[in-house]
Amino acid sequence: MRTALIILGGFVLLGVFMLVARLAGGDAADKAMVIATQIFIPVWLALAGVNMWVGVSKGYSIGEELPIFLLISALPAAAAAFAWWKFS
Repeated sequence: MRTALIILGGFVLLGVFMLVARLAGGDAADKAMVIATQIFIPVWLALAGVNMWVGVSKGYSIGEELPIFLLISALPAAAAAFAWWKFS
């Protein structure tokens, strides 16, 4: 359940990035959306890494946390990559 909530949080954060880009972009909203996705991907990977670190520090092994990290980081990042492709 926690993993699903974190993934959902990633999609919500991506939505916030895209909304801010759309509102701040004005006439160049598509370019602003591309920049938003370029910023979101490393930010989300860092946040997913923090989540992995928390799991390892609570006693889980890296081998147990790695698949969860990959899932948590990949789904919102893939959505951001799709948006990047769509708006570029």
